[in-house]
Amino acid sequence: MTTNTPLLACFQLDPPLKSPVDPSELEPGAASWMHLDLNDEGAGRWLESDLGLTALVREALLDQETRPRIASSDSGTLVILTGVNLNPGAKPEDMVSIRLWVEPQRVVSGVLRQLKAVATLENRFGSGHGPKTPGALIATLADLLTENAAPIVAAMDERLDDIEVEIEAGRDQEVRGELLDLRHRALALRRFVAPQRDALSRLTSLPPPWLALEEQRSLQETADEVTRLVEHLNFVWERAAMLQEQALARGAEQTNRRLYMLSIVAGIFLPLSFVTGLLGINVGGIPGGDTPFGFLAVCLLLIAVGLLEYLIFRRLRWL
Repeated sequence: MTTNTPLLACFQLDPPLKSPVDPSELEPGAASWMHLDLNDEGAGRWLESDLGLTALVREALLDQETRPRIASSDSGTLVILTGVNLNPGAKPEDMVSIRLWVEPQRVVSGVLRQLKAVATLENRFGSGHGPKTPGALIATLADLLTENAAPIVAAMDERLDDIEVEIEAGRDQEVRGELLDLRHRALALRRFVAPQRDALSRLTSLPPPWLALEEQRSLQETADEVTRLVEHLNFVWERAAMLQEQALARGAEQTNRRLYMLSIVAGIFLPLSFVTGLLGINVGGIPGGDTPFGFLAVCLLLIAVGLLEYLIFRRLRWL
């Protein structure tokens, strides 16, 4: 392998070679896959001088911000796909894009961050089971990207099952923040997965010359899986929103119940406070002020008034 280049790996597709090779070692006319590190300062120069790609293609491959799309021309097809971020310490919804330029006998791809699907594909080449045509490579890569995303969405749905149980158990305040986070994650994933569905559908509806019929069918199956993934993400978002409303409603209900009890307590003690306040003024002539049993009589009066209020509240079904 050539050193001091952005080239991470180069594989010969057909006839297949298990190990990565230097581009100069490729057999004449053999289909190949070249994978680049687009963070390398020399990536743009290498794409131009060594691979002969046009300025428009280079700009699309090196773009920092991109979303899934397909763009075809007479010389080849630009394919941009995304996958969940499974790098250590990263959030899966922080999607990683892979940019590909596909010609009948050559695939040039590049990434700004590591992508698990690419590593899996390289391992398949190493075991002698790599795809043998550019179309098969794109179909396999799309399938791997979808396969890696499906468990993330399923885990979000399973977490919602647990959250629903926690809400029913009265722990609604503890899960409100997580529900909001799940909604944001589902929305972030859908923002990239939905365009990927559209891109794959376009690739199969208007197939380029390098895409065989069997590879079209494989891509269509993957597009159907991505469609189901989008539907699942929509369901997760809607369910998280519903559970969030349920948690807020339960919280509001608990608050109202507490305020109601405080109002009842205040209603009971209001007349008692009036009596004690009236008898507590520091003036002469307070009834029973000189009577030894005056304090006891007032206490009994307060108890009687309190019981009477309690009975009235019960009869009115306020308690």
